[in-house]
Amino acid sequence: MALPVGRPAASGLYSAQDLAAVPSAAFQLICEVEKWPVWLSFLRSARRIDPRLSLGLGSEVAIRSAIPGEEEELFEVDQFIDGHIVSLVGWYSVRRRIDMRVERKSDRSKVVVRIDYPTYGGVVGAIVDRLTVRRRLETALDDSLIHFKGLVEYDKGPEAVLEDF
Repeated sequence: MALPVGRPAASGLYSAQDLAAVPSAAFQLICEVEKWPVWLSFLRSARRIDPRLSLGLGSEVAIRSAIPGEEEELFEVDQFIDGHIVSLVGWYSVRRRIDMRVERKSDRSKVVVRIDYPTYGGVVGAIVDRLTVRRRLETALDDSLIHFKGLVEYDKGPEAVLEDF
């Protein structure tokens, strides 16, 4: 059973960013799996297993990242609502999830990303994770969504990028 996308898990990473762009522009960038490492700085590579098929329910994605785990993790899209949600679950661990959601806010939108990954080693392992890897990943996720905002708003012109100032 999938976790609710709107509620961050206690062990997960969660970040959101308001965008001065229509949701369709943001969702289009989310659906371009091969471009995820451009705006998600902790990913080394991302690719669809079958590049002939468009991203959708059941699509398979291979990711190399700084998230603790195997060298290359395999994921499957288990939730997909066109223009709104892309949710991936790990092939070998249902506790490993990446959820990306775009929300409409009148002529603006909001992107929300949540990442869950298992920590092993009991309480000590969880504490070590919080003090080391998790802090770096939280900062990287926040910075990545700022970069995502710039990429989505840049298509509208330089005025849109500076609109918040």
